[in-house]
Amino acid sequence: MLGPRNQYLTWLAVGLVMVSACGYAQQQALTPFTINHEPRVNSPADLTFLIEAPAGKDGFIRVADGHLVTASGKRLRFWGVNMTGWLKDSALLPPQPEAKLYATELARLGVNCVRFQFLDLTTKRRPAGLIDGDRDDTRVMDPKQLDRLDYLVAQLKANGVYTDFNLNVGRTYKKGDDVTDYNLIGPAKAITEFDPRLIELQKEYARQLLTHYNPYTHSEYRNEPAIAIVEIVNENSILEFWRRNWLRGELRADAPHYQLDLTPYHAKLLNDDFNSWLERTLTPAQLAHLRQIAGVAPGQPVPRLLRQDFDTAPQERFYTEAAFYTQLETHFLEDMKSYLKRTLGVKSLIIGEADHTYWIPGMPLLRSTSRMDIIDGHVYWQHPAIYGRRNTPMVNDPLNSIEVKLTRSVMVGRPYTVSEVNEPFPHDYECELMPVLAAYGAFQDWDGIFFYTFEPKLIGQWQPVIGDHFDISLDPVKMAELPVGALIFLRHDVQTAEKKIERTYSTQQINESLRLPDSEDPYFTPGFPLTLPLEHGSRIRCLDCQPTQPFQDSPANPIRSDTGQLAWYSSEGKDGLVTIDTPRTNALIGFVKKASIATSHLSVEVKNDFCAITVSSLDGKPLSVSSLLLLTATGRVENTGSTWDPRRANYEQWGTAPTLIEPVTGWVLLKNLEGVVAMTATPLDGSWRPLGEVHARFLEHGWEFPIGEPATTTYLVKVIRSTAP
Repeated sequence: MLGPRNQYLTWLAVGLVMVSACGYAQQQALTPFTINHEPRVNSPADLTFLIEAPAGKDGFIRVADGHLVTASGKRLRFWGVNMTGWLKDSALLPPQPEAKLYATELARLGVNCVRFQFLDLTTKRRPAGLIDGDRDDTRVMDPKQLDRLDYLVAQLKANGVYTDFNLNVGRTYKKGDDVTDYNLIGPAKAITEFDPRLIELQKEYARQLLTHYNPYTHSEYRNEPAIAIVEIVNENSILEFWRRNWLRGELRADAPHYQLDLTPYHAKLLNDDFNSWLERTLTPAQLAHLRQIAGVAPGQPVPRLLRQDFDTAPQERFYTEAAFYTQLETHFLEDMKSYLKRTLGVKSLIIGEADHTYWIPGMPLLRSTSRMDIIDGHVYWQHPAIYGRRNTPMVNDPLNSIEVKLTRSVMVGRPYTVSEVNEPFPHDYECELMPVLAAYGAFQDWDGIFFYTFEPKLIGQWQPVIGDHFDISLDPVKMAELPVGALIFLRHDVQTAEKKIERTYSTQQINESLRLPDSEDPYFTPGFPLTLPLEHGSRIRCLDCQPTQPFQDSPANPIRSDTGQLAWYSSEGKDGLVTIDTPRTNALIGFVKKASIATSHLSVEVKNDFCAITVSSLDGKPLSVSSLLLLTATGRVENTGSTWDPRRANYEQWGTAPTLIEPVTGWVLLKNLEGVVAMTATPLDGSWRPLGEVHARFLEHGWEFPIGEPATTTYLVKVIRSTAP
């Protein structure tokens, strides 16, 4: 039975409006609301119309004019998820019933690519990967796990969902692998780029996976057009290790392990490589001079610089060592790409590795990664592992937003993807993530966005609880907003920037960026106004060329995109609000109650201080004449019985099922619509089934209907128009 205010609801499913919102627990009570993918059936809320199936039906994707396109030349963007299986009720490689269920479900939600992470783990670890965990080495794949992968990839393909294979992620080594110090180096980050044995093992793994024949798709993976991308390594850069002082060589079994580091064996291996490179690269006179300024005798090896030496190191010595790490990284990536493409015959596009640490400069790494087919980035808003006082709204801090950080790595003539991003749970403001990121990603004309992470649940074994910081699969906020982002990003609802601001960097600027203070993050380009990526397109035109020229900054509130479709309001770091105002999508995201701001077709009056309200057409028409709209209203989400730490930065008690939402309550007004004679809204449950019906009423300025009862996240809205001439 519906409350008195909603007794006039009716169910008509020819329309879809979406509003997402979140707010404070102190102001709104929490109500049980759970996501259940299993009973989901096809409905008007599905976004499968955005996706062409099967994936790769006309051949391999390729690059044209700096962007991803299909084999026939049609522009292609990816709205994706990572797939993992950390939780005991989840599986990275699920059984066949779950594989079929989630492949279909992801397509309904608008997802058209899945990035597989941690396939290189053993079957004895979580998530269970491809490598046989019963052996004394990591060189053999488990046939049962391979079969699960094959079936899942085939199901994804059939639903129009592409695959991204990430080759080297978390593999750790065993005695039988014949890897020196295998018991100390863990996943061997950075070492994978220069240890010959590890490079050999990476190529062996790539060969085993990519030449494997999938009986369900009837092709080897190297010949499968549904495999869109192959990534060489994940978050694994020698330049990052140098900048972060992780190449010291102090990692021993009998010593404390304070930070990441090299073992003495690998430090010597790197030292030898460095000095051998100096012998090959420098003239005898140059090498003698380098030894002199390094304070070593003639004929003696030149020691490598530690992080504490950066500020005082002479320019010649510092630049020479930076060149060494750059060539080492470049050679590794180019050698691996050549092996994949030329030796194995892989036809998918290649990513080298992601720019992922935004408090260190990114230009040095781009010298290497820009030689690959796609440039990639990772970022999180307030990652729980590296933030102390987290749980603050991103909309209050536009200049440090993930949108600004990510834009630093985009280059002219190269596709750009974001293969990991999230606003990790628990977070009172997580509803801001997806619509804002989709809008600015479309504005900047990126090629892909992948959320970390989606964990397929095992049928009959899961409970409706958010089980870790990153799993979005049962999060009522993020599951409601995933389709919204797909509409904004895949359908190009937000217009790309009218003006492109291009940066250039000299060799000196790139090298000196490694010595700049962390306060220059994320761009490490002194004088660059961080408002620019929110106003115009932002690209790097070239590296090791002419130096960056001065930029003009015109601070304003709000920060408006040059298209006029996006605006970011923030006043002294509080009461932030982002608006989206396009023909097919309108949105209010942030402190909506305080701002009292409307868009062309959307005005709201809600009780929640913080919310993210979006309305999108589903029939492809402008909102003014659309008959099918999507409305999703999501509030803050928590687990039952969870308790926060004293800083309200993280959970002390994680809590149990069911998930609880803070319903967004109030009224939505849709305005400036043509020829409307009636409007109905249908609240949906966590399986996207109807809960009741609401009739909107006509007011002076538009059509208004209440939201919040029953508690829900998503509404379908039908707009009925006059057919009279």
